[in-house]
Amino acid sequence: MGLRQPDTKQYFLATYIILLILILPSIIWADVNRLKYQSEGNYLVVEVLDDDLIHFEYGRGLGPGTDKPIITTDMVCNKDDKVPSVVCKTDFSGPTEFSDKGSGVIETKEIRLEINTSGLFVTIVDKTKNKLQLSTIRPLNLHQGFKGLIGTRTEELDVYGLGQQFVAPGQSDIDWDGRVREGGDFGNIMASFNGGANGNTQIPIMYAVNGATFENYAMFLDNKYKHRWDFTSTSQWKVEMFGDQIRFYIMTGPDLQDLRKDYMELVGHPMVPPRKMFGLWVSEYGYDNWAELDSKLSTLRKNKFPLDGFVLDLQWFGGITDCSDNTKMGSLTFDEENFPNPEGKITDLKDNEGIGIMLIEEAYVGKAISDHADLHSRGCLVKDRPGGTDPAYLTSNCWWGKGGMIDYTNDSCSDYWHDSKRQPLIDKGIIGHWTDLGEPEMFNPGGGYAVGTHADAHNIFNLRWIRGIYKGYVSNNEELRPFMMSRSGAAGIQRFGAAMWSGDIASRLSSLAAHAANQMHMSFSGIDYYGADIGGFRREAFDGDLDKMYTQWYGYGMMFDIPARPHTDNHFCVFPTCTTSKDRETAPDRIGDLKSNLQNTRLRYRLVPYLYSLAHRAYLFGEPLMPPLIFYYQNDNNVRNMGHEKMIGRDLLAAIVAKHGETQRDVYLPEGAWIDWHTNQRINSDGVWIPNIPDYRNGIFKLPLYAREGAIIPLMFVDEKSMNSMGKRSDGSVHNELIVKVFAFDLIGEKESEFTIYEDDGETIAYQSGNFRATNISQKRTGNSVTVTVHGSSGTYDGAPHSRNNLIELVVDNGIGVEIVTLNGASLTGHATLDDFNRADSGWINSGNNTIKAKSDVMAEANTKEFIFRLRESPCTSEFVSISVPGEGNGWNPADPDRTLLSCEEGKVWTGRIMMCNEEYKFAADGSWKVNWGSDGKQDGPNFPPLKDAGIYDVTFNEDDPANPVFTAVNLDPTICGVSANFICDNGHTTFGASVYVLGSIPELGAWKPEDAVKLNPDGPYPGWTGTIRNLPPNTKIEWKCVKRLESGGPVLEWEPGDNNAFTSPASGSAGEQKGSF
Repeated sequence: MGLRQPDTKQYFLATYIILLILILPSIIWADVNRLKYQSEGNYLVVEVLDDDLIHFEYGRGLGPGTDKPIITTDMVCNKDDKVPSVVCKTDFSGPTEFSDKGSGVIETKEIRLEINTSGLFVTIVDKTKNKLQLSTIRPLNLHQGFKGLIGTRTEELDVYGLGQQFVAPGQSDIDWDGRVREGGDFGNIMASFNGGANGNTQIPIMYAVNGATFENYAMFLDNKYKHRWDFTSTSQWKVEMFGDQIRFYIMTGPDLQDLRKDYMELVGHPMVPPRKMFGLWVSEYGYDNWAELDSKLSTLRKNKFPLDGFVLDLQWFGGITDCSDNTKMGSLTFDEENFPNPEGKITDLKDNEGIGIMLIEEAYVGKAISDHADLHSRGCLVKDRPGGTDPAYLTSNCWWGKGGMIDYTNDSCSDYWHDSKRQPLIDKGIIGHWTDLGEPEMFNPGGGYAVGTHADAHNIFNLRWIRGIYKGYVSNNEELRPFMMSRSGAAGIQRFGAAMWSGDIASRLSSLAAHAANQMHMSFSGIDYYGADIGGFRREAFDGDLDKMYTQWYGYGMMFDIPARPHTDNHFCVFPTCTTSKDRETAPDRIGDLKSNLQNTRLRYRLVPYLYSLAHRAYLFGEPLMPPLIFYYQNDNNVRNMGHEKMIGRDLLAAIVAKHGETQRDVYLPEGAWIDWHTNQRINSDGVWIPNIPDYRNGIFKLPLYAREGAIIPLMFVDEKSMNSMGKRSDGSVHNELIVKVFAFDLIGEKESEFTIYEDDGETIAYQSGNFRATNISQKRTGNSVTVTVHGSSGTYDGAPHSRNNLIELVVDNGIGVEIVTLNGASLTGHATLDDFNRADSGWINSGNNTIKAKSDVMAEANTKEFIFRLRESPCTSEFVSISVPGEGNGWNPADPDRTLLSCEEGKVWTGRIMMCNEEYKFAADGSWKVNWGSDGKQDGPNFPPLKDAGIYDVTFNEDDPANPVFTAVNLDPTICGVSANFICDNGHTTFGASVYVLGSIPELGAWKPEDAVKLNPDGPYPGWTGTIRNLPPNTKIEWKCVKRLESGGPVLEWEPGDNNAFTSPASGSAGEQKGSF
């Protein structure tokens, strides 16, 4: 047998590898590497999972071997979870490059670890950022029960994440720097706050950022016991915890987006909720019977509200008996005396009204009901001690009754309870599970669980409960998606289909503001679906104007909460013998401003396709639905701790309103071009605050909402016949057209953007097997041409339309129209009126408000539709985007959209319709005072004098003749402007951070509450302060004073001396000047 000649290529490859090994003996590829270091009775294990992900374990003694992975808790993804592979990463294969240089120096492609082998300190260096030293971490008190870590930090450190803890009423702008983050004695707890009780939920993911830079890292503490985080030192941070070992992950990356992505791979992406969860759900504690639910449904339908479901509190299973063994708590069986024929009723609500039902459940079981004995016989109740056999008997805080507690840490018991109790409810049509009291609220601190002591179980109890529901759906081959709404939880609950709400929050707008701060941290913590009891659960804590409080809160909830769910405590009012008083109502047609509530509901429903597509992106890619601005604008110093503005996806920005007496607010827009959603007005920002944006527009409360230039937002057709988010309509018609609102780029350069719309059946888990449709929409601006392309869809699902109309709403620059629109090369018909356009199968129209609409006939989904809008060159030659008319009537706000002229149709002539109310005024360009015109036509000239009559005017302003604007009266009804007064406070000397306010006897002047005082302007001239305050009540005696107060809030610093000022308001018009002085 002759010798075989070697293959030349193989020979050289083998030789190269041998030489490389000889030259670089410490480099290893594609393997998880584990190393152990020991010193003075302590050990450190380092597990290198990826180039930017390191797993650590500190402990006492010899420690584990390096042949097995570091142990993880239930918070970290596990193959036994049976979630889709896209949700979790459980197959880390190691870094692409690894070297152990000895002496404690370890490197991957992106991270360098410098380990002090005597003290087991770990210095973390980001190699991708010029060898930036991120932190040096060392163990603390490993020999004690309460042990910890200390890490070095920079003075400018900002800290995000760590779950939810309500800190300061009225404050939405909170990062953890300078604060202590701590739970209860065992960790998760419901804590008293501002007249209510809110969740304090440990989710131990910390994002650390050095100021407005990209110098960042994240640490996930994989520990299920109580934590205490301390960021009060400017040189180090500290976290302490119970547990025998300290296990944690360090993540590095280019920015916060990358860090969150890595974290979400560890603990899991969220499932896509049922589409109905993106609509309105109405709840209260609680509906006493079907008749009460029907009464709420009837008036909501009468008032044309779309609605997706009701949430039933504990009355559905018969209610509770305080401090009694005979309580019905835990029965999880319908009380058919008050809720007869539940299966038939649930089916009727679904089929005829498009309504779903979600049910509350708790882990507690009354001792006297048969379920207690059954669970005890199976060993499924928490024991009175570890290793014991008798169930714990819970008698303290017995508002719910007395009895035992289901041990959800016992998987077999969780399976039994699901199959025997929950599955029959699912079979009846229940589509959501409300897991309440899961901190847990009541417990025996010495109790025994399947996992050990109460401390072993406490912070994973709700996670195990939710995991049990998810696994029940999987084991029973249930096609419906599991959805849980939980009051507590842990990192990872989202991968099982859970959302969270913030607990029994007080009906105070200051609590809503604090909730907004928590939403920021919960987004970083991986909880995308997060909400509050809209309107507040604890109404007895209410202060201020009830209707205005609810209207503001409802607007917030419709913008940010998923699910959006009004809820309050009115259990003491039993239907029908007791009719719920208005202060305990939750349905948005019965409390608050009905017109505002309806409009905010319809805006939410219009946005459902956008939100639902974001939900698919969260599932597929781990992207957040509603992150804080810092997530996308990390190097913007203005947004470092901002929680009062939020992104919705990547392309929408909304600002909250959560303060009594607030009728306008300043809005910060990061660098770039933004378009006001409500007016389509473009604002080119270099990172500026837009002052005094009105909260009410034409009498309707609307949160400020802006779209990023280039945004592509899919929408749903919504009108008075819309019944739910699935498209059900009261007349049985079908509106399944694809609607997209596209915000065109400006003329400068060639720009493109895209967005993918995701659609599925909205109910089942079929999307997890690829049964969904993805439609990519793109736009491209080239000169005066905008191309919007609806690309052929990929994928399908049960019930998907094979063909449909396509409607494009193109928002363009001010004053620009369209000459022609083509579809796939063929010209579409232009229509003169909106009625003609709506009746036609296809065509286009200049619909006003800077919008061009174009639609196709019914076309196959698989086909591409290319709309080309050939824009006419604007006859407007102005260099400005808009001209406004600020004056006394709007607080001299040049950015007020209600006082802005948007139409420039020829030359430099601007027109618009505004309200003028016996006030001095000026003209200003582009929403600022940088360029303005006074009555002499010059920059910073004198004010124009008031018009003769108050009313609505058509205004024409010519930049070439600025001293001679033309006002044409449209409506001079003297009641249009309501009652106003010009307040003057003289001698108002202030220090930095303080201003002068009006505080008075009526709600419009703060009702003597300093936090609701109305700020004046220092243009009297200083130290005089003035301001016109409108919408005062007519024919009313009003008392008031000048006060000094910090702009950030707090008590009055100085009151105007002497008796209260007083006047009686007229029936309409102006009350004239009202003077005070310090």
